[in-house]
Amino acid sequence: MSSSSSASGLGPITDAAPVSLCTRRPHVPADRLVAEMVPPPRFDSVRFSTYIPDPNQPSQTEAVGVLEGFAAGLGGAHATGGAKRGFLGFGRSKAPKVPAGPRGVYLDGGYGVGKTHLLASLWHATPAEPALKAFGTFVELTNLVGALGFQQTVRTLSGHRLLCIDEFELDDPGDTVLVSTLLGKLVEAGVALAATSNTLPGKLGEGRFAAADFLREIQGLSAHFRALRIDGEDYRHRGLPEAPAPYSDEQVTKAAYATEGASLDDFPHLLEHLAKVHPSRYGALTDGLNAVCLTDVGAVPDQSTALRLVVLADRLYDREVPVLASGLPFDRLFSEEMLNGGYRKKYFRAISRLTALARDAKKLVEHQ
Repeated sequence: MSSSSSASGLGPITDAAPVSLCTRRPHVPADRLVAEMVPPPRFDSVRFSTYIPDPNQPSQTEAVGVLEGFAAGLGGAHATGGAKRGFLGFGRSKAPKVPAGPRGVYLDGGYGVGKTHLLASLWHATPAEPALKAFGTFVELTNLVGALGFQQTVRTLSGHRLLCIDEFELDDPGDTVLVSTLLGKLVEAGVALAATSNTLPGKLGEGRFAAADFLREIQGLSAHFRALRIDGEDYRHRGLPEAPAPYSDEQVTKAAYATEGASLDDFPHLLEHLAKVHPSRYGALTDGLNAVCLTDVGAVPDQSTALRLVVLADRLYDREVPVLASGLPFDRLFSEEMLNGGYRKKYFRAISRLTALARDAKKLVEHQ
């Protein structure tokens, strides 16, 4: 592709055309799933000291104090690297037995109050080498079990000092049983737990399918956690200007060709492609991208598609990939029925994160 103006009048373009996510079908080996159980790039440098509590929300300051104490209590020979570990958990000593009682903390609050920031800060503050602590989303944890098998996952994680689970969401009764059993095994092995979600442990099943099944399983699971309520408004939009309006197809296309490492896709086709890629691979789907450019953004047609889009939005947000789009604004992606249903908090989180990424993408157009 020439760097001169194209026949369509889009102006200067890069030597290489933008990639299409719809052509990517990534394979993610099990060892990568294990190695990537660390805070994502967006949260790699966060610490308790960089968390800015809302002065009008004392629960935020209180949560920092509790978590700092929790991290300090995870010290000891096992946490400081005294145990050797091998690939996938072999060749290391077992974690020490711990007293009965809650063995974890649970950060409950709405989207955008900084729960992931605090969870990642806990991971960084825990006095253990990175190989002895793990950080991942609930979806990534269930994907790890799928890749390794249940017993191997227990062996892999049981020597850890801390397991942090972000966005604890129980969307399937099978996953509920799976994770509750896994966490029970890990607690027995002496692993400390920390989790975030938008709902208290005893309430996770409300408003979802098979609520009775959820609640029956979650009651035992919730006993592992001390719940910390974090109140407040969405920090991503606190005091910030409104999200930028969608751009034209021509502006998005021009920016995609002018931005090294950008992707360019038609939104409806991308949604179709997501159905062909397992959500555990959505992170790999975005490997090497500096921007995602989407044309013809419209309302998401059904709930299955919407939930896949939520996972993609999370991975893009974790990796700080700006999203430039034409079509409908992101706050109109999901129907009123979806926004009033059992998965509403997931959808609001996706809107919040995509809006933040759209704000980041303004520079792609302004610098043309």
